[in-house]
Amino acid sequence: MGSNDVFVGLDWGSRAHAVCVIDSTGAVLDHFEASHDRDGLGALLRRLSRFGTRLRISIERPSGLLVDALVDAGHQVVPIHPNAVKACRPRYRCHGGKSDASDAFILADILRTDGHRFRSLLPQSDDIKALRALVRARDDLVTTRVALGNQLRSALEASWPGAALIFADVTSSIGLAFLERYPSPVAAARLGERRLQAFCRKHRYSGRRTAAELLQRLRSGASPCVDHALAGAMREVVRSLVAVLTPLVEQIAALTRRIERAVEDSPDGQIIMSFPRAGHVCAAQILAELGDVRERFPNADQLAAEAGAVPVTFESGKSRGVRFRWACNHRLRRAISCLADNSRHASSWAHTVYCAARARGCDHAHAVRILARAWLRVIWKAWHDRTRYDPELHRHPTVIFPATGG
Repeated sequence: MGSNDVFVGLDWGSRAHAVCVIDSTGAVLDHFEASHDRDGLGALLRRLSRFGTRLRISIERPSGLLVDALVDAGHQVVPIHPNAVKACRPRYRCHGGKSDASDAFILADILRTDGHRFRSLLPQSDDIKALRALVRARDDLVTTRVALGNQLRSALEASWPGAALIFADVTSSIGLAFLERYPSPVAAARLGERRLQAFCRKHRYSGRRTAAELLQRLRSGASPCVDHALAGAMREVVRSLVAVLTPLVEQIAALTRRIERAVEDSPDGQIIMSFPRAGHVCAAQILAELGDVRERFPNADQLAAEAGAVPVTFESGKSRGVRFRWACNHRLRRAISCLADNSRHASSWAHTVYCAARARGCDHAHAVRILARAWLRVIWKAWHDRTRYDPELHRHPTVIFPATGG
């Protein structure tokens, strides 16, 4: 039996993966579990090698350590969206039950019957894998920082509102340094203009506010908590949150510097950074999800669908409508939306597209998605041609504006 007659379904799990191997008739050849560790992945590859060297393997995840191991081993990994698997379950049972083993079989059988509808993954370069790891780690840390920052701001508003107002961001380096030095109104009781000015000079304050203006902000909040027991408790809460946030902010800054160097050294990174207001981090976020395999997106429409910049159309008989696209690469959508939103401040064409969408009644987010869709056509062209963005070379395409749900 050749490799083309064997189909593998793999249901990913955080600790173990269910694997099902079937033949061209749908008969099960093997059914087993593989643990998600070095020994388990090694055993998985050895067991699959019994059936061939270039197997077609369907899985619901398009990336990750397991996917990289399978691709590096020479197998054809075919990502199938979880929604497709969910829609196919009634073909195999009507009771609505679900198990990892049954999902592995469904994945294998979908590949057997409809494999021609899906494309296998092509291996990304090591540089892209490294950049993706850095970018995703930074994004996750930023999410944590935002959550902890909101918690810190809430604690300050309950005990010392002025401290949340003195600097624009309480999670900035100087904001955290201020709260570490003055965690309560009592600690800042003798704080005057001269001391605050010296503090700002020591921490290289880059804002344009004078010490007097900052002090006015500090004292403009509501009256601080006067309950001594509660005030003491809130002081410890503020100190604890600052102690957690300070190294977190430092590590985000360190990752940011590493990402900036990586995207500057990448030829594709130079292409993405050439777009208006793309910047280093935003360009790295786009490139990390875009990759360097041109065959992955043979046309701009597929890239736009991957990025969630186009709506889903529902049409039946005389009725037709479009809805927001939920199923997409959410990291890529956030990154391309960030670029589109920033670009309208530097590109007259982007500003015109955005304003035209707002004039038709689109809210801000919808208008940004419309602009992102237009930019994706240009990005795809520049990326495929390996050419930096040039307004004269890359003529902006005609933009098709959906009525709703873009």
